[in-house]
Parts: sequence; C-alpha cells; structure tokens
Amino acid sequence: MRSDGATHRPGRAHGSHGRRRGAAALAALGILAVSLVAAAPASAATAATAVEPTPPPPISAPAGEHTLERADVDAWLDGLLPNALESAGIAGGVVTVVDDGKVVTTRGYGNADTGTAGGEPVPVDPESTLFRPGSVSKLFTATAVMQLVESGDVDLDTDIAEYLDFDVPRRFDQPITLRHLLTHTAGFEERLGGLIGSGDESPVLRDELAEEPPEQVYEPGTVPAYSNYGNSLVGYIVEHVSGVPFEEYVQRNILTPAGMTSSTFEQPLPGALHDRMSQGYPTSADAPGPFEIVGTPPAGALTASAPDMARFMLAQLGEPGTGSILEPGTLDLMHDPALDEGALGNLAAGPRMTLGFFDESRNGHRILGHGGDTNYFHSHLQIYPEERTGIFVSFNSTGSSGLATLELRDAVLHGFTDRYFPEESATAPGTVDDATAQDHAAVAEGSYVSARGMQSTFLASMDAFSTTQITAREDGRLLITPGPLSDSPALYEEIEPWVWREVGGQRVIAARVADGAVEAIGIEGAFTMLPAQPERAPGVALPVLGVSALILIVTAVAWPVGAIVRRVRRRSFPEGTVHLRPERTGRGVRILTKVAAVSTVLALAGWTITVLTVMSLQDVPVASLRQLQVVQAIGVLGLVPAALQVVSAVRNRHGWARVLGSVLVLLALAGAAWFAFEFRLLAPSVSY
Repeated sequence: MRSDGATHRPGRAHGSHGRRRGAAALAALGILAVSLVAAAPASAATAATAVEPTPPPPISAPAGEHTLERADVDAWLDGLLPNALESAGIAGGVVTVVDDGKVVTTRGYGNADTGTAGGEPVPVDPESTLFRPGSVSKLFTATAVMQLVESGDVDLDTDIAEYLDFDVPRRFDQPITLRHLLTHTAGFEERLGGLIGSGDESPVLRDELAEEPPEQVYEPGTVPAYSNYGNSLVGYIVEHVSGVPFEEYVQRNILTPAGMTSSTFEQPLPGALHDRMSQGYPTSADAPGPFEIVGTPPAGALTASAPDMARFMLAQLGEPGTGSILEPGTLDLMHDPALDEGALGNLAAGPRMTLGFFDESRNGHRILGHGGDTNYFHSHLQIYPEERTGIFVSFNSTGSSGLATLELRDAVLHGFTDRYFPEESATAPGTVDDATAQDHAAVAEGSYVSARGMQSTFLASMDAFSTTQITAREDGRLLITPGPLSDSPALYEEIEPWVWREVGGQRVIAARVADGAVEAIGIEGAFTMLPAQPERAPGVALPVLGVSALILIVTAVAWPVGAIVRRVRRRSFPEGTVHLRPERTGRGVRILTKVAAVSTVLALAGWTITVLTVMSLQDVPVASLRQLQVVQAIGVLGLVPAALQVVSAVRNRHGWARVLGSVLVLLALAGAAWFAFEFRLLAPSVSY
C-alpha cells in the first residue's frame, strides 16, 4: 500500500513514499537517542553550510530516436534490469508496456523462487507469475467507486455518513466526502497496526475499519495526507452500497470484464492461483517471507500477473475491445485533478491528486501513476492518457538497501519517459525576481514534518526523528535536507510565486502561505510537509531526550556498582548520617529515585524496540504497550522522590557534588517525562 513513498517512503507502509523516510524514523527512541544528541545539531549545521548538491544526471538520456516497439523496449530493458537486479539484491521482477491499444511487451527477470528455502530456483515467467502490487490496488478501489458514481448510486460530494453503517471520527464540522477520500484529504492521521500480517484468515473489512479508527486531525479537503484507512473506507462504501463483498464486487465488475483472469483480491489465494505466486524476499540472499495478508484489502490486497496489469492499463486508457469498466466521460473525470485552489490554496499550483491517481508528469507529458509496497513486493504503474501508453513494473524483493527498489523503479519509469517521450522544448525560466525569491526563501526556512503521521499515539515520537530542514540560500534557492521523497539533500529554485522546481530535476513543490508564514508545502499529490512545532524540533527534543537518557543510564549503572564498592570497603551509606529515622527516610527517597531512573531507562529501551517492531509492520500486543506505559509512569512519578532528594541534599549540606548529582537526576527525569507527555507515550489510546 503506497506510502506513495521514505517517507517517501514512512517504515514500510504500503507504498513507495511511505518507506522513503522509514530508515530515519527507525532511529526512534530511548537509548538510541544518546547517539543522536550530537547528530541533530550536526545535521542542522550541514543543512546550513552544505556544498551545493550536484544536479542529478538523467537516469537514461535518449540516444537518438527510439520507437516504442517491442524490439527496442526489450533491448533497453534487457540492458538495464538483469545487472541492476543482481547489484541491488533483488530476486526477480516483471515489466509490461502497453501502447496504442495493444501490449508492446511483457518481460520477466530473475527468479520467482530463489531456492534458498529448498528446491531448485524457479525463474520469473512473465506471462504467469503472480506479484503483489501493494497500493496500486487503490486504483481498483477508486475504479470500483467511480462505477457507482457513474450509476448514480453514490455522489462524490455527499457526506460519506450517507453510505456507512458506522461512525468515523470527526473533529471538524465539514462533511467528509468520497472526493476527500480519493484525494487523501479527509484529514485522518495514519495507522499501521494490522496493516500487514500473515496466516490463513481473511480479514473482515468492516471490523478493521470500525474498531479503533484513526483520529481526524486536519480539516477535510485542505491537507493532503496519504491514508490507507481513507482508501479502505472507499472500499467498504463499495461493499455496503452494492450489497456485495468488496473482493467479489471487484472480481465481477473490474477483473472479469477487463479479462484479468489471473488476478484476485482474495486472501489467502484461491487454489488455482496459489502455485503461480512468486515468493517475496527481503533480499535475494534471504529465505522467503510468508504470503502477506493485508488487513484492509481495498488498500493493497491485489494479486495479479503482469499481463493482467497490462489489461487494466488498457481499460483505464479506454481502449476499445479491452473491457468496458468505465465510460469515457467517467474516465476523464477520474483522470482530472480533483481539488482546486478553493480547497488547497496555492498547493494546487503543484502536482495534484486525481480521483485515485498521482500526477507524475515528466518532460511535459501528462503521466498518471500510483506506486505500492508491501514488506516484500514493490511496484509502480503509470499511464499516459494523451499518448495511450502505460507501463507497470514490480519486484519481489526489498533489496540490499532501503531505497533499492525505489531507485530501480525510478530508473525504469524515468528512463522509459526519457527514452520514448523526451522533453520537446527547454523548460521556460522562472519569472520570480531575485529579491522576491530571497524573501520567499526566508519565509520557507525552517523545520518540517510529514502530514502523514501518527499524532494521537506513541508513534507521534517519530516526528522528532524524521524532520525535514529547509534552508534559505543567499541566492534565493532552497536547500531541502533530505530532499522530498529522498534521503539526500536537494536544491530548489523558485519558478513562480511560492512554487519551486528541483535544480537539475523535474520535481515541483508548492507552498500555501497565510499571514506571512508557511502553512504547508505540497511535495506530491498526497504528501505534504507541515511546519514543525518549535518544541518538537530535533534541536530541542533530541538533546533533551538524549542527555536525560545518558544521565539516567549512568544513574542506573551507578546504583549496583556503588553498592558493590561500598560492600567491598565496608562503608555505610549515606555517610555522616547520625539519626536512625532520617537515615531510613533518606535511604527510601534515594531508592525510589533510582527505581524511577531504572524504570525510565527500561521504558525508553522498550519504546525503541516497539517502534522498530511497528515500523516493520509487525503487531505489538496491547498488553505489552500498557506495561511499557506503567514502567514509563513509574519514571514520571519518580519526580517526587527526586525532588525530595534534592531538598534533602541541600538542607543537610551533603556537598556540592551530591547536590549537583541530585539536581541532574531530577532534571533528567523531568526531561524524560516531558518527552513522554509531548510525544504521547502515555496517551490513553495505544492504537497505532
């Protein structure tokens, strides 16, 4: 399911953009923060003084005229993919291309089964091997509801309460509509729990959506924030309005009419398709993972062959004889930008969502697409409506680096565009004068977090570890670290008011500004950056957490070490105490303070492990989360004895060293408690 994206790519969250920022976010909490104390300021300094990034070279520059025909496409793919798969640690993949109403080629590479779990390797069969397209499934969900729009059974701008039999969280009075859900602007925070699992049970869609839904955190229609939950609501509306289970509806009304006989949303796979399924791998050297069960099927449960994905692209292009799934007028409606400046403000000057597709235009050609990721499969589909062309690519391994499949997908998709649809004329220069560019850059400078986040639960802590820094350059350009949907810095220049284009690239971002301050920066149709709250900026949160953790670790280690030393030296503690009652009272306070220090260290370590587990899309038991909260609460309550210990040390004149140590422990417990409350570690809800 597309994070359509690292964050992007958030952990692996059903989508390429969700995953791109995952590597940074995994360095999340607790003891790991100690090492980040030095890293946070260093990052800021780097952003401010970095050497201008070298413009990225074209991934595949056209070498003369190329004809979009099988021989040329095959030669290009055969020269690109075999070595690229091997070097990236990807077991296998498939590519299919359509043009002018027909399939140009379907190519398979590498292995569907590497044999690492026993048996002989099985090569990818481009005609029959099945892949999991992840969030590309959302295009089928969008197509299904557009069929109901076409028939008049639903309306794009009616409140979805008319089509549901349960309530969804609402923080704002404005209606939530299908248009909002299809453009990822319904305002929901993200949820990762139950997104992907394994086993033999099919999920019940209504139960997954009605139980512990995410909070609504943005006003509908105003902040694009990619949402698996929102798209799955669309799927349930299809199910509830049609009276047919979602999987069955798609089979009857999309897959069968389009001739997609080797595709299904059913989980686990029906017997006829089971033996054709490619294995999924972390890397080509690893053992295969289990068949993944997507908890909300409309968002990412499709299984399909490459030829079937070619048939779907032809149907989306409205080609005659390819299966009528939508009328031409409905296809046009689905492919047009779905929100205007009235809702989005100046974000509408950047790439916008259609009713299901991302605008991924390149070289002056309109391209609509959607990516998708599961734990093991990584895919992307693009169509060119005016050129009647489409391309689909899918890989069955994550690869040896977190961005391996993203980079390879870009090599295929961008390379395809550059080879067969090169830019026909040079890009017009920007119309913004230097003084305006410098003023706008100064306004845009600051720290930003992704709008696609988890704000009401403990995963809010990830905001402290996955910020983007925008630095204004003297020449009016913006240095963005890391660049949008990347892990490297990128340089942007203003081409029209509050719109910037990547230097040496084609990515465009747009800012919405009010009262002289940036409200949001759109980096792709369903992905937005929001200004970080000052207290949550890495320069604040990470030093507070890191120093607090370091002091408490030293305190926790010193407790048993000190006891051993005192036993060896046969010296009582505390030194100089005369009266028995004060000694016992002071000892009790010290013990409670040290228990609080140990509890806080254990809690932070536990949260670190928990975040790593959740970001790998593995479930964490509610009981474990509650236990962590209890341990964290003990640390918070330890502020009381820690304060009493400071008072006692001062009153009894225990010496500056002991007073200073007591004060540092109190401040460390206070810092950890602040972090726990600020980043929702003690939130009543432990849904994620």
